[in-house]
Amino acid sequence: MNRDLKDKTLEELEKVVVGLGQKKYLAGYLFKFIQVQNGREIGALSTLSKAFRAQLMEQGYFIGRLKVVDVLTDPDGSAKYLFELADGERIETVLLPEEERRTLCVSTQVGCPMGCAFCATGRIPFRRNLTAGEIVDQVNTVEEHAGRITNLVYMGMGEPLLNYDAVLKSIRILNHSAGKNIGIRHTTISTSGIVPGIRQLAEEEVRPRLAISLSAPTDALRGKLMPVTHKYPLAELLEAVRFYQANTGQRVTFEYVLIDKVNDSVTHARMLVKLLHGLMYNVNLIEHNPFSGCEFTGSSRERIQRFASALKDAGVETTIRFRMGRRIKAACGQLQAGYHPRERRKQVQAE
Repeated sequence: MNRDLKDKTLEELEKVVVGLGQKKYLAGYLFKFIQVQNGREIGALSTLSKAFRAQLMEQGYFIGRLKVVDVLTDPDGSAKYLFELADGERIETVLLPEEERRTLCVSTQVGCPMGCAFCATGRIPFRRNLTAGEIVDQVNTVEEHAGRITNLVYMGMGEPLLNYDAVLKSIRILNHSAGKNIGIRHTTISTSGIVPGIRQLAEEEVRPRLAISLSAPTDALRGKLMPVTHKYPLAELLEAVRFYQANTGQRVTFEYVLIDKVNDSVTHARMLVKLLHGLMYNVNLIEHNPFSGCEFTGSSRERIQRFASALKDAGVETTIRFRMGRRIKAACGQLQAGYHPRERRKQVQAE
């Protein structure tokens, strides 16, 4: 049993409190202390009796805390946080300020099992899933450093839908009106296309926005860029999207990383429009961001604009996500948590 109180919803805290012979309402004090006041030590929660605080600690309960190893800031205003977990593993989290919005890009796994060819994180061997508490504390810690987070995107290290339960639990904690109260419509899960997860998400009572990394209009090309295609081909993926939309009525964002002379022609854009016909969607075009050892080059601004124009001419709502955080390796596809892939591989083999 996980004894980290940060890992628990309000309802779970109520069960803990009642199970220890205390009044149910005391769970509200615990939840507020942890999730609103960013409380770190049970002993500091003076609204609970000393005896109850001692009881919690004697039972092995604690409030989990990520260690901030480093914070890098970019001239564009973005910031990258390198966190160390209790077991010594490391993850990265990115803050993206934009006008009145403050978006936090959180990680859900240590490493990533997906192996997408255009992503640095895919070079890091998958180590483990994060707990809900470890996901939540990315938000809590950054808020302590940089102020209120308004938007949350599960687009950092790892595949969120392969850590489904912890991700949804963290969303429930962060969305709760007694806690951070981050709006569900201001929360987005980005997936490489895990079909069972998309179908499961369609039937949840908590429904964040859904973004799907696509990056190619055919199985042949997508399979070269994203190995997940071999398990979940485009036809199966899009059928899951139709099921999701039939259940939720929500539009889906398709993310498309543009790679020079690989997937960025006007022909590719027209094929994409044909592929997605009949769905409620918009397209988010992402500049490919370089990293050591990557064979690809990002598309030129001219090719990006031509691709976007082809989509817009077909009536597709299209946005271009220009690079933020590139100087500090915090842009899309650049998160490596301070690991050099070769060095990390040697360490994994040694273990």
